[in-house]
Amino acid sequence: MRGVFGSLTTRGRSFVAAGGALLVVLPLVSALIARRSRYRLSCTRKLDPPRIPAGQPTTVTARVENVSRLRTGVLLAEDITPYTLGSRPRFVLDEIEPGGHRELNYQIRADSRGKFTIGPLRVRVADSFGLVEISRSFSTTSTLVVTPRIYPLPRATAQSSWLGEGDGGMRTISAVGEDDAAPRQYQDGDGLHRVHWRSTARYGELMVRREEHQWRNSASVFLDTRRAAHAGTGPASTFEFAVSAAASIGAHLSGEGFRARLITDAGEIAPRGTFQDTLLDMLAVITPSHAGGFRTGTAELARAGGQLIAVVGRLSADDARQLAASRRGNAPAMALLLAVSAWAADGIAEDTAQTAEVLSAAGWRVAVASASTPLAAAWQQLHRPADRPAPIGGLGGDPR
Repeated sequence: MRGVFGSLTTRGRSFVAAGGALLVVLPLVSALIARRSRYRLSCTRKLDPPRIPAGQPTTVTARVENVSRLRTGVLLAEDITPYTLGSRPRFVLDEIEPGGHRELNYQIRADSRGKFTIGPLRVRVADSFGLVEISRSFSTTSTLVVTPRIYPLPRATAQSSWLGEGDGGMRTISAVGEDDAAPRQYQDGDGLHRVHWRSTARYGELMVRREEHQWRNSASVFLDTRRAAHAGTGPASTFEFAVSAAASIGAHLSGEGFRARLITDAGEIAPRGTFQDTLLDMLAVITPSHAGGFRTGTAELARAGGQLIAVVGRLSADDARQLAASRRGNAPAMALLLAVSAWAADGIAEDTAQTAEVLSAAGWRVAVASASTPLAAAWQQLHRPADRPAPIGGLGGDPR
């Protein structure tokens, strides 16, 4: 090697020195140019739709705009998404002219419910020689709400006799609600002349007459979230089945024009906007509770009035009596019982049958769901005419 360099002329040695300096300086100059290229970029993102049921896709559109007077170089873009939604989308963007923009489109799909943060978009700026990359990140993020799976339910009918009417005909469940003429609990400020003594003796607490007589389309959906009341883990658990059932029933009631509320074993979920927004947003993130009983929830259910629709897991004898007592007057009350202990075996346990008997004796309509029960079939079973009792057990078919 020494002999090779020794044979170089002064000019040759100068070229070698210049070439070595160039190899060292070029990356540094490229890095300096890349850092001083003050590309002013803006980013907006749109989710269509921003709320989806589990298993359904949504389309994400990210718009990158060059608001500077400089043409950008080649941009490498990556939108940051949770790994549970799949691999992160990556794009290569050609140069963006001043005032120009590029749109990035991709789809994401979540198989489990929850709230997920989409973004921020991260852009890597490369120099012309491909020697340097500098990352820049936008601050804008979007929230994707993945609700439980929602299944369409038929518009069921119920006998008028069950609804406190005497014509013996049939009436759609969407057209009935709380009978304002029925007695209610005494509240501070009620006059003693309104006390309904017969109901007071029946319920063991002071009851008063209502002033008006009109049907009101109101309903309360009760969801038993106690961890001890459910079995299984993951999407196949009874808890997830119950959450999906409550979401489907609530969405159905909302579509039928009901003024509804959502109640759990911990009490009523405070409304945030419309009932359907509250229902879906809360059920997207709800988790099993560690509560042992649900007296708070059933007390709230008793005060709610209107139709009562409960989705519950394993109940003790005391739990069953508490739930049964939450029905007031002649308001329709329905309970979807999950055969928790026999979920995997697709059978009905003795404690579930006893719970069904306690509720039925108190005037509740009862359907028992096993692992193979289609939700639409259970909903129809809850509205089966009283002279056609349904056997307690699985209804068969795909539960989904």
